[in-house]
Formats: sequence, structure tokens, C-alpha cells
Amino acid sequence: MRYIEQQAVVKRMNGRLIANSIFKYLFLAATLVALVALVILLYRIVSQGMGHLSIEFLTNFASRFPEKAGIKAALVGSLWLMLVVAPTSIILGVGSAIYLEEYAKQNRITTFIRMNISNLAGVPSVVFGLLGLTIFVRALALGNSVLAAGFTMSLLILPVIVVSSQEAIRSVPRELRDASFGMGATKWQTIIKIILPAAIPGILTGSILALSRAIGETAPLIVIGVPVIIQFLPAGVMDTFTALPMQIYDWSSRPQQEFQTVAAAGIMVLMAVLLFMNSIAVIIRNKFDKRY
Repeated sequence: MRYIEQQAVVKRMNGRLIANSIFKYLFLAATLVALVALVILLYRIVSQGMGHLSIEFLTNFASRFPEKAGIKAALVGSLWLMLVVAPTSIILGVGSAIYLEEYAKQNRITTFIRMNISNLAGVPSVVFGLLGLTIFVRALALGNSVLAAGFTMSLLILPVIVVSSQEAIRSVPRELRDASFGMGATKWQTIIKIILPAAIPGILTGSILALSRAIGETAPLIVIGVPVIIQFLPAGVMDTFTALPMQIYDWSSRPQQEFQTVAAAGIMVLMAVLLFMNSIAVIIRNKFDKRY
């Protein structure tokens, strides 16, 4: 009887080892597929766009001639857009997360609010474009300005920042809060001095991912009427502008083959901006990871 039980245990162990090997190679295959797709995408973009990437490309305005086309207006417009989106969405998102986690009573209403915020993170971007068109463009008469587009994009990424900030705040050990209260600190002092610094790595990760989505979205900008080509730079948040996704979309949709290389060069500029944003987030996150 004991021999039969030992054989059954060995058989179960062998089955688990086989299943472990199968899943290991399945996950490896999934990783390789993603890496191959990424490498192909990068190779295609770099091979097409590198020949058109130059100082003139960064300093010229858009043109109907591909050899003269530049991305100056779109690049500056995207930077103006981020100057509105970043502070608006981060302040509102982190503030909402702090209230829901630290101040709001844990009842059905709070649960309902949290559930709806999570659901809003999956709403298509064109819906937020329609909301921005109704509220900011028409009701508040902001037109297709940087401010209207910035507020629209802030609404788009706000649920993502709220949810990620909630998770980061929730992950702070309870012992840190109790120690702060035990030292006589108030709730606000505990939030500012203890909770937020400890939660900054998680908050930054979610915020940068959300901002990366905002800088690459096209549908909301099309809905609120952002122009594709302009021959001037915005001087303030109330001026009309264009953005990198709009300019790339226009170039890629043109029938001339030369504009495909121009679009690839524009994608390289957009990727460089995203890498710069992510690098800043990594530096700040590493700094606070060493402290907490």
C-alpha cells in the first residue's frame, strides 16, 4: 500500500513538473512574439524615417512638399498640450485618490464611486472627445485651443491616474501611518511627509503611462476640431495648435510614398519624447525607492 502511495506522489510530481515546463515555454514564446513584433516595428520606423530626420525637419513647419515638411508646429503644440495636461490630471487624480483612500468613509457610495472610476478607464477615447467638445469647446467657448484640448485629455487619463494612485497609497504599510500618528503628527502631516513620498514610485508609474497615452491619442483631438496643419506657434493656452499625432496621421494618410518616410520620422520624434518622459519618471522613482 505504501509503495502505491509513493508511486501516486511521484506521478503527481512528474505531472506538475511537466505542466511547469509547458507553461514556462508558453510564456517564453509569448515574450518572444512581443519582442519580435517590437523589433520589426522599430526597424521599419527607423529604416524609413532616419533618412528624413534632420535639424531642418525639427525646425520647419508642415508643407505640401515632403522634402520641405517639418514637425516644428506639432512638436511645440504637443509640449504646450502636456503643460496643461500634466498638472491638471496629476493634481486632480492624486487629490481624488488621497480623498478616497484617506478621508472618505468606506461605505456603498464610496464603493460605487471607485467602481465607476475604474470603469471610466476603459471608455473609448472618442467618447471623451465628444465630452470635451460639448463642455470645453461649446459650453465654455474655449474653441480648439490648447486649454480645451488639455482639459479633454486630462479627463481621458484622469481615471487611470486615480486608480494607480489609489493602489500606490493603499500599498503603503499601515505601520508607517501608525508610527506617524504615534509621534503626534496630524493626518495631513502624515499624508504629506509619510504616505505621499512612499507612494510616489507607484503614482509616477501610473501617471507617466497615462501621460504617454495622452500625448499619442488622436481621436479626441479630431473630435474637438484641432487642425492638422498650422504655420505658426501657439503663444498661450488660448491659441490654436496642432499636435504630433495629428501631424503623423495626416502624413500617413497621404497617397504620396514620400510622405510615408516623413510620417516615420515624426513617429521617431514622438517616441523620443515618450522616452524622455519615461526617463524622468524612472529617475524620480529610483530616488524615492532609495529613501523608502
